[in-house]
Amino acid sequence: MPRTILHADLDAFYASVEQLDRPELRGRPVVVGAPPQARGVVAAASYEARRFGIHSAMPMSRALRLCPQAVQVAPRFDRYGEVSRRVMAIFREVTPLVEPLSLDEAFLDATEQVGAHGGPEALAREIKRRVKEETGLTASIGVGTNKTVAKIASEMEKPDGLVVVSPGEEASFLAPLPVRSLWGVGPKAEEALLQMGMHTIGELARAGEAALVERFGVRGQWFRRMANGLDDRPVETEQERKSVGAETTFPRDLADGPELREILSRVAEEVARRLREKGVRASTVVLKLRYSDFRTITRQASLAEGVDSARELVTVAGALLDKTAEAGQRFRLLGIHGTNLQAPGPASGGQLGLWGR
Repeated sequence: MPRTILHADLDAFYASVEQLDRPELRGRPVVVGAPPQARGVVAAASYEARRFGIHSAMPMSRALRLCPQAVQVAPRFDRYGEVSRRVMAIFREVTPLVEPLSLDEAFLDATEQVGAHGGPEALAREIKRRVKEETGLTASIGVGTNKTVAKIASEMEKPDGLVVVSPGEEASFLAPLPVRSLWGVGPKAEEALLQMGMHTIGELARAGEAALVERFGVRGQWFRRMANGLDDRPVETEQERKSVGAETTFPRDLADGPELREILSRVAEEVARRLREKGVRASTVVLKLRYSDFRTITRQASLAEGVDSARELVTVAGALLDKTAEAGQRFRLLGIHGTNLQAPGPASGGQLGLWGR
C-alpha cells in the first residue's frame, strides 16, 4: 500500500494573519518586519506585495522602494504562534503523524486515514476547508507518496493550491522541474549541476551515479534518488524527537562578542538544567544561529562521552561559534540543542572526550 504524505503550507502566513486581524489591510501590499531605520528585513510579504518583487529576507528599505505604498507591520510572534497551534491541532485531529517544520508548514502521514475520507484529494480539501473556516487562513497542500514530492507539489499552485501526485507518477511529475526545486539543492549545488549539464530534475534522474558521487559524495546518491521520486523518510512527530535544547531571539542583532558569549552561557545553563532534569547526557551538541537576514544554520559536534553540564556545553558550542562567526556578521537568534541522548555513565571527572564536526 503506497503512503499518503501531505505537505501543508499556510500562504504568506505572517502577512495573512495581519490582514486577518486588521481588515483595512486586506487587498493591500503588506510587509512584515522591522522598519528600515532599524536595518530591518522582510520576514513575510503578502501576495499583493510580492507582485512588486518583494520577498522574505530582503532589506526593508529596498522593499519600500520597490513598493512605496506597502504597509510595514512589526511582527507579532506570540500571535503567529497562537494561530499556528490552532492549525496544528486541526492536522492532529486528522492524523497523529504530524511533523511541524515551522509555524506555518507541516508534513502529515495520512496513509491509515485516507480511505475513510474518500481518497487523497478529498482529504486534502477537507483539511483546507477546516483551516479556512476555523482560522480564516488559506493553506496550499501537496499530496504524494513521499516528502519530496509532497513538498514540491505544495508550491505549484500557491496561493490556496492543491496538487495531488498519484502513485507511480512521481518521476514524471518531477522531471520537467529545475534542479533547484529539489530539497537540499542550494545555489552552490545548483551551479555544480548546471556545469555538469543537468538543468532539470529529469536530467539529474538519468545521470550516472558515479559522476554524482564523485562531485557531491553521498549527497549525490541522495539527489539522484530524490530526482527519481524515491524518498523513504518517515514523518517524525514531535514526540519522537530525541533532543533537549533551548534558544533565544535577541531584541536587536548582535555581532560576536562579550554580549553574544554571555547569551551562549545562559542558554547552555538552561540546556544543562533540562538535561539533568531528564537524567540524560548529550553525545552530540548542536549550535543554531539565525543571521540578521533570517538565514538559519546549524553546526554540530559529536562527542566521545555525553555531557550534561553548562561548562561542557559552553566549551563545545563556543568552539563551534568560533569556527562559524565571521567579522561583520550579526545574529538575531542563538540556540543550543543536545541530541543522541544517553543515560549517564560512570563519572568522568568532567573531562571532555575527543570531538569533531
